[in-house]
Amino acid sequence: MSTGALPPAGDWIRGISIKQPWAACILHGDKRIENRARPWPWRGWMLLHTSQQTDRAALRLPPVARTIRGHGLPTGAVIGVARLTGCHQDPDSAPPCGPWSEPGRWHLELDDVQELPLPIPARGHLGPWKPTADLVDQVLQQLPDLRP
Repeated sequence: MSTGALPPAGDWIRGISIKQPWAACILHGDKRIENRARPWPWRGWMLLHTSQQTDRAALRLPPVARTIRGHGLPTGAVIGVARLTGCHQDPDSAPPCGPWSEPGRWHLELDDVQELPLPIPARGHLGPWKPTADLVDQVLQQLPDLRP
């Protein structure tokens, strides 16, 4: 936009709620696939929100344990941003697209992952959700160069 103003919050960014420790693996490791039951039509920036629940069984998986070692696992907060660049499903006979992909699931492809210096307490939702203007403003205070 020529005025330098951003479009309304819901027009250029969405939120995605992810259980811990999976969200921490996105921020602190090489997890660039988020597994979902359905494809997502949205492409663009996503707030990485941690749901209230933690996947306790995942904490015992060696790749997860190595990735999250020394990192906190905040829940109920926006902890970073990522750009959703694509969504695919591996063909039935094909090998997995990566070490974090689950067979039979839709794979959200994440790029440009950035951690927030401080988690922002927030409520998430199932599926891609539109953040409030206030929440986007709080994220932009910490990541001032983030733009559509």
